[in-house]
Amino acid sequence: MLYVISEIIETCRAHDFTDVVLVHENRGVPDGLFIIHLPFGPTAFFELRNVVTRHDIKDKKAMGTMPQLGERTANILKHLFPVPKPDTKRIITFANQSDYISFRHHTYGKHGGPKSIVLEEIGPRFEMRLFKIKLGTLDQTEAQDEWVFKPYMNTAKKQKFIGI
Repeated sequence: MLYVISEIIETCRAHDFTDVVLVHENRGVPDGLFIIHLPFGPTAFFELRNVVTRHDIKDKKAMGTMPQLGERTANILKHLFPVPKPDTKRIITFANQSDYISFRHHTYGKHGGPKSIVLEEIGPRFEMRLFKIKLGTLDQTEAQDEWVFKPYMNTAKKQKFIGI
């Protein structure tokens, strides 16, 4: 598998891609998401939960300061998308709550007048949890880990890493 991923990443580098997003699945259910920033990283690893695919959606039509890891994660996700055009009708949402990032995909339109805006979920939707940030790309086996989630740390209270 690593050999194929290395080829994909090299092809993307050769064509000046800025990011590669890989989705891992187990028995047809997506369970992992990897975001690789090219050409030299970082790579973020997410666990996916509560995935609802676009085909499963019917009728297709946090405040405060952010910890440093939260800002890093927001930058990784932010750079997946180009600067929005003024006439765009698409909304992509990444909402953090208790270190689970919810992804939603909507379009909107003005139906019935200028003050009547309709928001329509078009999918997919899922929740993800960051478990690792690597300083290189996925094919670089020697790249250092910038951050790794350690669920069994001995702490007196439940820690939140990404947000408050």
